[in-house]
Amino acid sequence: MSAPEAAPEGASLGIPPFLLSPLLTSAGVRHAFFTRAGGVSLPPYGSLNLSLSVGDEPAAVLQNRRLTARALEVSPERVFRASQVHGCGVVVVHGPEANTETASRPGDAIVTASAGAACAVITADCVPILVASRRTPHVAAIHSGWRGFVAGIIPRAFDTLRAAGADDFVVAVGPHISVDAFEVSDEVAAELGALAPGIVQPGKQKPHVDLRRLAHAQLRAAGVSPGCADDVLGCTYLEPARFFSYRRDGARSGRQLAAIVAPSPV
Repeated sequence: MSAPEAAPEGASLGIPPFLLSPLLTSAGVRHAFFTRAGGVSLPPYGSLNLSLSVGDEPAAVLQNRRLTARALEVSPERVFRASQVHGCGVVVVHGPEANTETASRPGDAIVTASAGAACAVITADCVPILVASRRTPHVAAIHSGWRGFVAGIIPRAFDTLRAAGADDFVVAVGPHISVDAFEVSDEVAAELGALAPGIVQPGKQKPHVDLRRLAHAQLRAAGVSPGCADDVLGCTYLEPARFFSYRRDGARSGRQLAAIVAPSPV
């Protein structure tokens, strides 16, 4: 199930549009899956590019980061990311550290229970996954491309959350490249197909892989029941007006943000 974008009046306040998960919303967890709209970057990064490493003007990226932080109702300094490397490293944010420090640490999941801190990942075809515990203040953001699925980033993130005492999770799987667009080599299809049944489909020339189905299979294996995970839909490759896509646009593609905020104590 996909969620609507933020109300139109958000744009008049300088808040970019974003997508919401019904499950995370019903759990009272602040979060957002941003699109490429609502920022200040110029083409080919138009307009809400969140990456400093793709060739965009740094001043524009920093302004875009301020806009997304405003939408999340946190300061830009409280939005934490890791240096994403398509692996299985998990970065834990304890609270006092600077987000510039965590941004230099390799990892593809970021976890915190620090009130008002946002865990964030950037994507341009890979799968963004946002997680919250209904019993503790822990939240997590996970970035998984096909290499991340093979490396086991999803189970590693949940192992880290449980080791910190979190449980009773609600999860949202965000927009990414769809099975219709994700064509892979026979070798990659075989490697991914070994992870879960039914995720490889025949294509006209090469096989296609359903990353959304694979994400849900790994979430179930990590102990998340199907009723506790939902989908925020969208294909990054097939919807150029809404999303950045590395596979479609190459190295000069921007990156969109997905983020979730740890709640304050009641």
